[in-house]
Amino acid sequence: MKLTNLIIQLNDLDASLKKHVSHSANVGLTIRNWLVGAYLVEYEQNGEDRAEYGEKLIEQVAKKINIKGLTKDGLWRCKQFYDTYPQILATVSRELDNTFVQNNLEIIGTVSREFKPDPSLPEIPSEKLLNNLSYSHFKELVKIENPLQRTFYEIESIRGNWSVRELKRQIGSLLYERTGLSTDKDKLIRIANEDTEQLRPEDIIKDPYVFEFLGLTPKDALREYDLETQLLDDLQSFLLELGHGFCFEDRQKKIRIGNSDYFIDLVFYHRKLHCNILIELKIGSFEHANAGQLNTYLNYYKKHELNEGDNPPIGLLLCTDKDSALVEYALGGMDENMFVSSYKIALPDVAEIQAFLKKEARFLN
Repeated sequence: MKLTNLIIQLNDLDASLKKHVSHSANVGLTIRNWLVGAYLVEYEQNGEDRAEYGEKLIEQVAKKINIKGLTKDGLWRCKQFYDTYPQILATVSRELDNTFVQNNLEIIGTVSREFKPDPSLPEIPSEKLLNNLSYSHFKELVKIENPLQRTFYEIESIRGNWSVRELKRQIGSLLYERTGLSTDKDKLIRIANEDTEQLRPEDIIKDPYVFEFLGLTPKDALREYDLETQLLDDLQSFLLELGHGFCFEDRQKKIRIGNSDYFIDLVFYHRKLHCNILIELKIGSFEHANAGQLNTYLNYYKKHELNEGDNPPIGLLLCTDKDSALVEYALGGMDENMFVSSYKIALPDVAEIQAFLKKEARFLN
């Protein structure tokens, strides 16, 4: 054996064992959190002293248990996970040993009787979900209220082997909506996966939930640019139709700061407020850097663009989703005339998406 072959074998061994360890840890974490949710629901329905705690049940449980990751918020997520994914029951039963299953027949039997798959959605085998998605993936997926939309991201996450960060990016880029509006859905999915961040064993091992669980400290294809153009067109028309003092000034307005050029998506002037309104549109979820960018534009306008009688400019940041807590801290200390809001685009035809997903789901079998 040559040294180069030895190096290859050692690297393969390391990667293989990392994958095995990370997979086992994640499956264990996911099953635990699903069962925690099942226990909480069962107690809420049948607990002998449940009336004593009522809506404060999860708060009381969080105070009395000593399990890493199962804080009040963590317990709420477990319950939400259980409610959203009852079909995981089948895989939970297979993964656990017979003794555990026997001791938990009451809860497992209750879930089994209640679960009825939605015939309008492609059925994804529960083992595919459990073996290909980490608990952090599920944490993002349960936020999606629309079952069809959630199924779309389940299938594409598995097919594309997406990392959690990639899943969040694709949700923020409105891939579901863009796919529904695209005339060539297969091409769009190929484009979306060309430059994705792939899920690696190291990513799973670094997952903070896994650390806690282990007791460690831790136009054919509508591209995003095309969608942004379409949204800006619609937004511009909408604001123009509003009237009431909105005067359109510029789109992609070029300003020079230092040695660099920057472009503000939309600039309006409001006759009644006597100020400019700077609008930035982001194809994605709110990030703290977005606030810094718009704040820079506002400061520039206050210094270089104010005319006599003008009030300070107003900044409006539009994004597909926003975390209110992050917005609060990101805007802290910044211009008080800056606001963040979320927007939605027209939803795609449900029947069309259902047909596309059924075709996509065949690749999972």
